[in-house]
Amino acid sequence: MSQTTADHPVGLAAERGGGEHPAANRWFVLAVIGIAQLMVVLDATVVNIALPSAQRALGFSDGNRQWIVTAYSLAFGSLLLLGGRLADLVGRKIVFLVGVLGFAGASALAGAAQGFDLLVTGRALQGLFGAMLAPAALALLNITFTDAKERAKAFGIYGAIAGAGGGIGLLLGGVLTEHLSWRWTLYVNLIFAVIAFIGGLVLLKPGAPADRPKLDLPGTLLVSAGLFGVVYGFSNAETHHWGSPLTWGFLVAGVVLIAAFAAWQRRASHPLLPLRVLLDRNRGASFITVAISGAGMFGVFLFLTYYLQTTLRYTPVTTGLAFLPMIGSLMVTAQLATNVLVPRVGPRPIVPLGMGMAAVGMAWLTNLGLHSTYAADVLPPLIVMGLGLGLVMPPAMSLATDRIGPRDAGVASATVNTMQQVGGSVGTALLNTLAASAATHYMSGKRPTPVLAAQAQLHSYSTAYWWSAGFFVAGLVITALMYRGGKPSQDSAAAPVVHM
Repeated sequence: MSQTTADHPVGLAAERGGGEHPAANRWFVLAVIGIAQLMVVLDATVVNIALPSAQRALGFSDGNRQWIVTAYSLAFGSLLLLGGRLADLVGRKIVFLVGVLGFAGASALAGAAQGFDLLVTGRALQGLFGAMLAPAALALLNITFTDAKERAKAFGIYGAIAGAGGGIGLLLGGVLTEHLSWRWTLYVNLIFAVIAFIGGLVLLKPGAPADRPKLDLPGTLLVSAGLFGVVYGFSNAETHHWGSPLTWGFLVAGVVLIAAFAAWQRRASHPLLPLRVLLDRNRGASFITVAISGAGMFGVFLFLTYYLQTTLRYTPVTTGLAFLPMIGSLMVTAQLATNVLVPRVGPRPIVPLGMGMAAVGMAWLTNLGLHSTYAADVLPPLIVMGLGLGLVMPPAMSLATDRIGPRDAGVASATVNTMQQVGGSVGTALLNTLAASAATHYMSGKRPTPVLAAQAQLHSYSTAYWWSAGFFVAGLVITALMYRGGKPSQDSAAAPVVHM
């Protein structure tokens, strides 16, 4: 990776409250950050399995059901960059703790909701506080682990949490819904929050960059509104056709606002997202990698969940358990990639290889039929997917924030989370629309029967898997071209380990 003086301005290598963590404390800090990040990642999927039960309990319509998921992703995706900059402005510890407390309060509100409106409000507030928590957590990790070997190990663990959290959410959501109540898919966050808050309060030290950046208000408004437009537009594609102004209108407006934001960042004296964060080649490749992976992974979590429950008649708990081998294989290659492979040969051969394996796993899933078995037909592609994603997500997350100046640690971390969230939201909406169109086309002109309807569903899932495979193939090409060859160079000017 190239090194520029802009990445490490004079006076920014240390932060207030400086001093090094004892070696043991660094790993306790990682545990606290990991628990908080798991809480945020879980909420992207843990509620999904509980939706039918929540719908029966509160009586909202099928048309409104999507907003339980969309309210979270809208707030989270559109406010992440602001949350990251707040962490840079006022200090990562305070933003982290406020995010944890707020997320817990919003979870309690949503869990106790007696009506649709309050449930949606709680989910939106979860997204808002998650947008504070997630970038602060990644920024803390980035500035805590700067030794190359420790950093690789820490980001391997963190990347495994980010990659496997969706699958864990499906399992946990199934267990809680089946044995307690759908409300416990929200209440469970209080347990995570108490642990993360107490740990953060004790282990994290207060601090902020000595030369604090000023808030770019015009940039904040432009990018928040632009990301909202993009996510909202794609979300509307699930319930409105692509020709609807509620779909293309918001998409066009979102793209225009994001373009205006990019132009403004060139002129702003204190840009929200400095171009120095984006222009490093490996960092830019990593941002794109995270977005593509977020979009492609939903082909597994969403459609395979429906297949297991509606076609193979799995219970919610059994469905969650079915994803465990994928999570296990992901965690194995996550550690291998960040600790051994990337430090020795660099990201160029490793990340494209992972993308290719993920594409193969997705294409393999297209063979699933009405009478397929888990051991012979579902398990092998899941393991291949997990092995591939473990080579992709952790290295990308590590390189996306590698060698970033302390002043920009929060916003760089927020950009990683933004790309993952927006990629996932866009992927969900796009794959849903394509799958629904495929099912309709399959049934067209045929006399409806239960068997034909089941085959149409299979065809729709297969269409989604093929498109997801296409995402990963595109990722293979992009990462092979964008990542630099050779192993990452060590940066002697990297920010030291500091108290936060």
